[in-house]
This record gives sequence, structure tokens and C-alpha cells, in this order.
Amino acid sequence: MGTNGSTVLEPLRQGLPPIDPAAVSSSASCALPTRYEAVGGARQFTKSTLAGWDLSERFDDVALVVSELVTNALRHALPADTPREDCGEPPVRLHLMRWTSRLVCAVRDPSHASPEPRESGDFAAESGRGLFLVEAFADSWGWHPLAGSLRGKVVWALFRLQAEA
Repeated sequence: MGTNGSTVLEPLRQGLPPIDPAAVSSSASCALPTRYEAVGGARQFTKSTLAGWDLSERFDDVALVVSELVTNALRHALPADTPREDCGEPPVRLHLMRWTSRLVCAVRDPSHASPEPRESGDFAAESGRGLFLVEAFADSWGWHPLAGSLRGKVVWALFRLQAEA
């Protein structure tokens, strides 16, 4: 469901009550170093955050999506000359936001390039399946460019949560 920046937020609204940014019941964010080891750290951050929100049963699907989004940001969104050691403000951030009926995972990176699933139908390939996995495990996904003083984009994935009885 990857879309362009102008329509990217529409799936967050489809079939669900409107999102009021002020109505986020919980949110958490972490900066990630520009090393691939950051993927494991993102998974651990996701695990502890979901446990704190009593959503541990969603960990497997959410962690797979987080892993793919963070890997894509590190592999495709950072300029080739980005130092791979810690220096200054990390250019990649993971955000987890929870509403009553949905959970959103978002990864911010410095690239303006649109995330695109690889056109190749070769699912045996070692890479290029990330966004297909995101689409398969999340209820929807998209991206939007950052505005103002922030540069880059945010790629997000939405998970519907069961209504409490």
C-alpha cells in the first residue's frame, strides 16, 4: 500500500475513528545509531514498550515490521558518507504510538526518497522483501515527508488493536 506523500496518511483514517494527535494514549521514541546492530536494539525497545502497554501478544508481528523499517532506513535512507559510528544526533528514530484502537510504528530518516517495494517477484532473493513483509504483517503502511526544520521522511505501519470488552 505504499503511496505518495500527499495521500500517505489516508490509510490511518480508513475504517477507524479519526485520529486526534492529542488523543495518543501512549507514545515512546528512541534514537538509533547508524549501525546495523541498531535493529536488535529497536526490537528490544519495542518488546519492553509493548510489555509496558500490555500488548506483548502483538510483539512478533510488530517486531518484524520494526526490524524491516529500521533496516530499510539504515540501508537505503542514509547517505553513503554517513559515519557508521556514533557521532552527534542519530539520524534515525523509532516512534511507537498507541491509541485505543491502533498502534503505529514509525521510523524517521533523513532521506526524501519514497520507499518502494522491489518490483522483482524473486522472493528467494536475500534482500528486497522488507516492504512486502511490512505490507503482509501490518494492517496498512505509508510514508510522509517531514516539514519545517526537519528534513527527511517518516515511514509508518499501522496495527489495529482489538477493542477492549
